[in-house]
Amino acid sequence: MDTHQYTVHVDQRGRLVLPVGIRHQLGIEQGSTLIMTMHEDGMLRLISPAESARRGRGLLRELAPDTMRDQHLADELIAERRIEAEHE
Repeated sequence: MDTHQYTVHVDQRGRLVLPVGIRHQLGIEQGSTLIMTMHEDGMLRLISPAESARRGRGLLRELAPDTMRDQHLADELIAERRIEAEHE
């Protein structure tokens, strides 16, 4: 997406009005929920909860257990138990 600058106004209740073109382009409708973050440089960023979730997918993947390794360990344990059971 290209970067564009827009002038927005703050009303007497502190609300920002997003230009209609931005709302249409991003699918923002009346009642939509957005997440706003403020960066150290004072920049504000708006993102939809759905987009935030999409971007977060896979971020913790390296912390997840290695299911293939765990499956092999489970298979080894079962095989050992069967051998022990045969000797009883």
